[in-house]
Amino acid sequence: MTGLDNKFFPLIFDTISHGIFTIDEEGRITSFNRAAEEIMGYLEEEVIGVPCSEVFRTDICKELCPLKHSIASKQRIENREVKVLTKNGRRIPIFISTAALINEEGGVIGGVEMFRDISMESELKKQLYSSYCFEDIVTKSPAMKSVLDMLPLVAVSQSTVLINGESGTGKELVAHAIHNHGSRCKYPFVAINCAALPDSLLESELFGYTRGAFTDAKKDKPGRFARAEKGTLFLDEVGDLSPVIQSKLLRVLQEKEYEPLGSNQPVRANVRIVAATNKDLAREVQRKRFRQDLFFRLNVVNINLPPLRDRREDIPLLIHHFIQHFNAVQGRRILRCSERVMAALMGYEFPGNVRELENAIEHAYVVCDGDTIRLDHLPSHIVAAFSRQPVQDNNHTNPLEEAESDTIRHALTKNNGNRNATAAELGVSRNTLWRKIKKYKIEY
Repeated sequence: MTGLDNKFFPLIFDTISHGIFTIDEEGRITSFNRAAEEIMGYLEEEVIGVPCSEVFRTDICKELCPLKHSIASKQRIENREVKVLTKNGRRIPIFISTAALINEEGGVIGGVEMFRDISMESELKKQLYSSYCFEDIVTKSPAMKSVLDMLPLVAVSQSTVLINGESGTGKELVAHAIHNHGSRCKYPFVAINCAALPDSLLESELFGYTRGAFTDAKKDKPGRFARAEKGTLFLDEVGDLSPVIQSKLLRVLQEKEYEPLGSNQPVRANVRIVAATNKDLAREVQRKRFRQDLFFRLNVVNINLPPLRDRREDIPLLIHHFIQHFNAVQGRRILRCSERVMAALMGYEFPGNVRELENAIEHAYVVCDGDTIRLDHLPSHIVAAFSRQPVQDNNHTNPLEEAESDTIRHALTKNNGNRNATAAELGVSRNTLWRKIKKYKIEY
């Protein structure tokens, strides 16, 4: 290092916005820059010669210390999230990156750690991921929130429900929620996809049959209506029913009874019907493809689920939800997805809606080899769609950055531009606040 470099090194060290400290081979702190002082609340003279574990007091200091691992292995560790205890007793999250300090002969003489306070980001993530919930349905979308506001009222009624929405929007999830919060919750929830079976099989699946009804009918078999007795029968893709089955279903809704195949004795049906379709049934009625009287019987309570492309504010929330779900199911620890992944998913049209997003995250989860989902972990068709997207304006920010910028502006206005008061309210150092103000070009 030249003399000029040596002269300016302390200035550079103290003007970097990230906290930086170094330790010797025994783990004692040998340097501590100004940003580290602001974040941790200690002056440099207070910590020089003190073991770093006594200053940062994280729950991983003793056994899984990343800095000690870097010193022992000579490997860098980047962007590991840990929580530290500041001098005033406040526990804050930080991102750390560590590396070994190696002299000219290749010997290890200590380690260096760079860290930044992410308490503001963590709080904003909590706000971003806070949501309106009902059962397993989570959302921030005003359109979906109005749907979920209805569900408790719909659930306690006995009315027939028709759920409209594209494939993958969560129609069966809504049907489950209605069942689980109604008076029939102790009885079965039975589902059938009306588009998946031909008429001959669908009729016997719905209404059952008696022994001898056809060649292979060796004994009586109850249908879905019988299995759902006192509970809920979910008829998915009801818009694909043939005219014959439509007429038989209409009788059940009108008379509350049906006849199994091969029987002329009616069976009473104490079943609540929740139907779903991805078709516009009113238009199907106009085209003479769906019975008008059946449509009116089904459409007592109507619920419309918006496609994912119309509620993009839910995408970060759902990504977070699915990552947590797969972490729990598969016993792994993926922490986040990269900004490019978020941009790709926010810009994608999702013809398969929430189901397609879940599948994309599961695909990425399987092939991810670290703790962060990268762009190349996504399905190839999503990556290809992202590569075709027009270049975004440099001033465009993601939802988290927009929330962060708005929060800072609001706090500055509230505190009449006083940075000290604003930093205190936001729970960050003045240095962190100043860095964010410059990043978002905030004027006040």
